[in-house]
Amino acid sequence: MEEYPSKVLQNAVEAIQSLPGVGKRSALRLALHLLKQPQENIRHFAQSIDALATDVHYCSECMMIADSDLCGICADRSRDHNTICVVESVRDVLSIEATGQYHGVYHVLGGKISPIVGVGPSDLNIRELRKRLADTASPIEVILALSGDVEGETTAFYIYRQIEKLAAKITTLARGIGFGDDLEYADVLTLGRSIVNRQVFKA
Repeated sequence: MEEYPSKVLQNAVEAIQSLPGVGKRSALRLALHLLKQPQENIRHFAQSIDALATDVHYCSECMMIADSDLCGICADRSRDHNTICVVESVRDVLSIEATGQYHGVYHVLGGKISPIVGVGPSDLNIRELRKRLADTASPIEVILALSGDVEGETTAFYIYRQIEKLAAKITTLARGIGFGDDLEYADVLTLGRSIVNRQVFKA
C-alpha cells in the first residue's frame, strides 16, 4: 500500500506541508480536518487562497498589500504623511500597527540586503522610496524600522546613504529592540516604546 490511500489526499498534504513551519504530520492532520468540512467551506477556503495569486495588489505608494491602488493606510488622510516608517515586510507593518503608537505611513522594502541568500539592493523597493521622497515637497522624517541583525543594520546603512539628501530627518528605533531581534517577534509594549522613543540615525 502506498503511503496515502488517495493521490488527491497526498497532493493536498504536500501542498499544506510546503507552508513554513508545517511538518508532514501536521499537514496530514489539517488535510483530514478539511475533509470533514462541508464542501462549501472547502471551496471557500480554496477560493480565498487562490485569490492571493489573482486578486491581491500592492499599494502604488508604500508597496503594502492592498485591494486597490492605494492601501487603507496611505488612503487615510488623517495619518501623518510626512513620516514614513521603512520596514522589511507586511508582517512588520501589522506588528507596528498593533502597538497603536504610530500614526504615520509606511514603506515596505520586501526584505533586507543579504548576499548569502542572493538578495541585493536592486531586489528591494529602495528605488521606489527614493522616488517617493524626491516627489514630495514637504519635509519628511524617515524611520528606519529594520531588524537589529547584521543584515538589517547593513540595509539601514545602505538606505541612509541613498536618502540622506532627500529626507529632512532620518531616525531609527530606540534600542528597546535588541541586536539580532526581528520586529515580528517583539512584544507590543517594547515595539511601541521603540517607535515613540526613536533616535536620529547615525551612520
